[in-house]
Amino acid sequence: MKYSCIIAEDEELLLQNLVKKVEQSDAGFSVAGTAQTGFQAYELIEKTNPDLVISDIRMPVMDGIALLKKVREQYPQIDFIITSGYSDFEYARSAIKYQAAEYLLKPIDPEELNASLHKLKTKYMLNQSTLEDIFNQDTAAHSPAQIADILKEYLVRHYMEDINLNLIAYNMNYSSSYLTKLFVARYESSPSKYLINLRMQKAQHLLLHNPTLSIKQIGDAVGYHDQAYFSRIFKKYCKVSPAEYRENGENIIG
Repeated sequence: MKYSCIIAEDEELLLQNLVKKVEQSDAGFSVAGTAQTGFQAYELIEKTNPDLVISDIRMPVMDGIALLKKVREQYPQIDFIITSGYSDFEYARSAIKYQAAEYLLKPIDPEELNASLHKLKTKYMLNQSTLEDIFNQDTAAHSPAQIADILKEYLVRHYMEDINLNLIAYNMNYSSSYLTKLFVARYESSPSKYLINLRMQKAQHLLLHNPTLSIKQIGDAVGYHDQAYFSRIFKKYCKVSPAEYRENGENIIG
């Protein structure tokens, strides 16, 4: 299986060099598109829903960290490798904060990049093995609505785990864009948004009915293993922090 990748780099020569390094890697990644601004990269991500984004940290219009943050909120399953010519710790800390898979310094070492890609490939293969056990039926025999129902059932049962929608689509023998189209037609929501809403509902319930659980434990229980990231997502969707919701949940609901 080939894994798709978007590369964002504002310097043309560096961009082409990075494309070449990815294509020459034996980790199984293909470049689905390139961009020279963060805004262009985000447009490509919306169109192609890649497995991985490799982005320079310094770009015009929208920098790499802003791009990473925006993608994390809308497409939490997409992995990121951040590249930078700056060894400043603040950049690395920001990349880690928003769950970048790797932070690579320029000039990019081909072996280091290859190792990073292989690490992600291993992750995808492990996820795929699990998915093959679940989606072992002939989906060609199902209607579009039934296919959407299968995906919904999987999300409901596995919302607390790391979920890669591209791998799910692959194991159902569909493109991720087509599978998303079927899901939207059935549930008026993309799979990504449905998953986030589901996780938020579960988190709300735990916050109100499990006072002994910490905020971090609740984040872990609904699929977010970084407490700060969980809190940001929760506040974005619920308008208050997890702690505030726990304190005033009944009033908020009422």
